[in-house]
Amino acid sequence: MDTVETLESQINRSDYKILIVDDVVSNVLLLKILLSNEKFQVCTANNGLQCIEMTKKEHPDLILLDVMMPDMNGFDTAVVLKKDETTKDIPIIFLTALNTPQDLVHGFQVGASDFLTKPFNKEELVMRVTQQISLVAAKRIIEKQNAELRATLNNRDKMYSVIAHDLRSPMASIRMVLNLVVASTSKETVGEELYNLLDQANRESEEVHDLLDNLLKWTKSQTGRLNVVKQELDLHDIIPGVVEIFEAIAQTKNIKLDLQPSQEELKVEADNDMLKTVVRNFLSNAIKFSPADSSIEIIMGREGDFAKVSVRDHGVGIARDRIGSIFHKGETTYGTGGEEGSGLGLQLCQDFARKNGGDCIVESAEGQGSTFSVLIPLKK
Repeated sequence: MDTVETLESQINRSDYKILIVDDVVSNVLLLKILLSNEKFQVCTANNGLQCIEMTKKEHPDLILLDVMMPDMNGFDTAVVLKKDETTKDIPIIFLTALNTPQDLVHGFQVGASDFLTKPFNKEELVMRVTQQISLVAAKRIIEKQNAELRATLNNRDKMYSVIAHDLRSPMASIRMVLNLVVASTSKETVGEELYNLLDQANRESEEVHDLLDNLLKWTKSQTGRLNVVKQELDLHDIIPGVVEIFEAIAQTKNIKLDLQPSQEELKVEADNDMLKTVVRNFLSNAIKFSPADSSIEIIMGREGDFAKVSVRDHGVGIARDRIGSIFHKGETTYGTGGEEGSGLGLQLCQDFARKNGGDCIVESAEGQGSTFSVLIPLKK
């Protein structure tokens, strides 16, 4: 049994209303009796103008519309109904003795869902009506499921936002305390084991804080609550400060950060916070996936009408089959030191870059390292 047949068997016909339109009273009565016996609700009209009026008043689920009527024929009536936002989606089955290809084509052009040729028999009438009602029912199910899905996603985004917002402040305090503790102690003063535990807690607090920050920004972006505030920025004023923040983190793995400024002017129009967030995520990932005693290059330059900031590491690289989806999948990944990542940061990077008229790109070879780049339009 196919999907339509399954749906037809589940339809409660008394929930659906059919408008019958014909200028011949005997035809209207016959159709009304046949469809009422099939448990459908039925309303009637005798001409095109009445049809339009009844459609707006009764909101039928299906219209059986005679073509040959005086004053306003069925085709002209359909044109009026299809131009009205409140009635344009109601399916129409034309009742007609006209069966030339030209008539059929014209009927479909003005909005027919089906044709029923006069004289018709009961079985064909019921079959065609039931098929159209099944489509109406299926559409309603899809619309209901879409509404439920939108509500679920909206509730999810609100939950993420609340979690990130409420946890970020205490996490920032914990991170600050751990930074101070690690900076003011050494293996000699507290012992190697305790120092290693403090150092690990410090690094994990940094990662959790970054995750919460990304989560909050991502949910605001997805729900339209994060506005892009563009301003003129000189990348030579912005990028060095971002790199400096990661110097201490890189030193924990003895990684050298090599900033390579451009000899050309790099002025862009972009959102300052969004741009910094992109570069921060690239640097965080580069450190996470680089081995100890390696280097990371931060390369600034131009590519056509765009300023380009690239973060190149010499770490584990990315498998070829993952490169195409790296900015879309929110899968968990693990760095060379066991650092856990959610994949959310890269989704956020591409979202922010595109909101500023640019994009993110990646080049990578497994076992050789990766280069993540952000392109931002240069100021004209």
